[in-house]
Amino acid sequence: MGLVTSLVDEFRAAARSAGATADAADLDAAGEYLLSRWSEPQRHYHTVAHLSAVLEVVEDFAGLAPHPERVRLAAWMHDAVYDPRALGDANERDSAEFAAGLLATLGVPAQVADEVARLVGLTAGHATGADDPDGELLCDADLAILAGDDEAYAAYTAAIRREYAHVPDAAFKDGRAQVLKALLELPTIYRLEPLRERWEERARRNLERELAG
Repeated sequence: MGLVTSLVDEFRAAARSAGATADAADLDAAGEYLLSRWSEPQRHYHTVAHLSAVLEVVEDFAGLAPHPERVRLAAWMHDAVYDPRALGDANERDSAEFAAGLLATLGVPAQVADEVARLVGLTAGHATGADDPDGELLCDADLAILAGDDEAYAAYTAAIRREYAHVPDAAFKDGRAQVLKALLELPTIYRLEPLRERWEERARRNLERELAG
């Protein structure tokens, strides 16, 4: 219960900082509902543990973002809808739509809710435009696992495979190779300089090794 309570507290604080006018009970209920979504049985990597890891990176580097409260909310929402059988960027699009709707019910100003939804949509391809530090922090935090040590990276790839257990091996390898190539073709995997300096080399090594295998 300690982790759940702490995370719900964090959600309430982020929503309040973003302008939510709902009362504390409704904010807590929304946080608990989001955690229930992150705990769905089809998830093996995109779980509460992933949410917590993304939030931790956002917190550590919040000073790099002009609107960290929006990034925190986007972190909560970015995989709120997750169906491994969905096609293309359907999960990200549905999560963005879900975010806008939920935040509206909590009294978050429409402009802020729309911006959170925009940030969520960026996680489909992890490609940000110029001068978008909020988007860069969210995408960098979402991809932090790519720079994990050997054990963490192996656990990540194994969990992804379990999420796609319905996909035959050959098709999974082809699809995964496309994902890896797309990440390696990004100008940089990490956009914010402190994160790039810390993680870029390790992440590229991990991706190249997985692709070669």
